[in-house]
Amino acid sequence: MADYLARRTTMVDTQVRPSDVTKFPVIQAMLSVPREAYVPDTKREAAYAGGNIDLGGGRVLLEPRTLAKMLDALDIQPDELVLDVGAALGYSSAVIAHLAEAVVALEEDAQMASEAERILGEQGCDNVAVIQGELAAGAAKHGPYDAICIEGGVEHVPDALVDQLKDGGRIAAIFLEGALGVCRIGYKFDGKLSWRFAFNAGAPVLPGFEARRAFVL
Repeated sequence: MADYLARRTTMVDTQVRPSDVTKFPVIQAMLSVPREAYVPDTKREAAYAGGNIDLGGGRVLLEPRTLAKMLDALDIQPDELVLDVGAALGYSSAVIAHLAEAVVALEEDAQMASEAERILGEQGCDNVAVIQGELAAGAAKHGPYDAICIEGGVEHVPDALVDQLKDGGRIAAIFLEGALGVCRIGYKFDGKLSWRFAFNAGAPVLPGFEARRAFVL
């Protein structure tokens, strides 16, 4: 029987704390949520390793450092509603659930969404609602949101998501630019987003977040 609690503590001490993650609620959430419960059984041994975990179909579970830094930069408050885009099997939503009042976990893949609902239920995450639907479309009927966290790479952020963010709200996204990725936080004021650099990170581009290519005859 693997000692997942010890691995979780080591993950936080070696991957999260040294990466300038200073907000205690984020550290506490990362220490509390059993990451091994939110990966396929065959990946449990790798649950606490550094690096993104391949979930199949071009999807990944973001490495602990990346998620922790995104949440540190988003500065989610206990009275806020958060949209978690690309929730996969629910790990990120479970972590955010410790920080926010409520989380809408959006997942496009029907099988992943149903697994996420099962696991989150078993783990007692009763302030998370799993919604199955197109990631790029968001979940407008449950919004508007105080914060939006995109769990994967983007080349552009769809307008639908920006529209679902409250004025004064924040959105975290990993922009892929060539081989490099950059996490930025977008702040919405007067209906417009202004993006600020947060840190370097990489992840595969999520479906629906590819750059809009110009059509050429």
